[in-house]
Amino acid sequence: MSSLNPLKESIKLYAKQLKTPTFKGYENVVRQLATGDGYDKFLCELMKLELSQRRETGQKRKIKRAGFPVMKTLDEFNFSRLEHVSEGYIQELASCDFIKNRQNIVMIGNPGSGKTHISIGLGMKACYAGFNVRFYTAVNLANQLAEAVQLHRLSKLEKSLSKVDLLIIDELSYLTFNRYQSEMLFQVISERSERASIILTTNLEFSSWTDLFENEIMVAALIDRITFRSHLLNMNVKDSYRLEQTILNGKKG
Repeated sequence: MSSLNPLKESIKLYAKQLKTPTFKGYENVVRQLATGDGYDKFLCELMKLELSQRRETGQKRKIKRAGFPVMKTLDEFNFSRLEHVSEGYIQELASCDFIKNRQNIVMIGNPGSGKTHISIGLGMKACYAGFNVRFYTAVNLANQLAEAVQLHRLSKLEKSLSKVDLLIIDELSYLTFNRYQSEMLFQVISERSERASIILTTNLEFSSWTDLFENEIMVAALIDRITFRSHLLNMNVKDSYRLEQTILNGKKG
């Protein structure tokens, strides 16, 4: 049995204490050095590797915290089926400049148009760019807010949401919110106005939002807040994206 190398074991220990795990693989860096490379080149490559690993780990952590229901990327989306929004425009949004500029995105379109897919794809891009993202359906967010009030944890949830760079509220539709839920959702959106970004998807035109919320005055204020400094995307399509994918998957099978 080969004996342990004291120097290598010390390096492993120091790497652990310094929280630089890639330093343990220094021998791989040494093998990649060219003849004549000095200690400074070795140190630079080792530090570059550590930074790359930390960035990748941070991205994975942000994606996990975002709470996406599924992993979707923009590369997987068939943009040719969109009738009113160009791929170039979506790719421009994927630069995440709208987050830096504290702007919103509102997608309005019929069910199955790909709104959720694109919102998740943009959310993933934001995570890779180093932004903090949270994904909720409108119903889940409303329920979590109501539950937080009952458990006296509303301030904690609101503080958590205030630290998010991009809040995605999906499927603002299907269910009528009571006055209490409406007020809490309005509060969340209002507090983010001009401070941080929101992506909101819905299958209802603004004129139909009164079917969701009881207070018409609040609806008008909500629309005013969410559309200010926003990108409004008409996502209406003739055929359902989900139906299209189901048919394609069936053919592949």
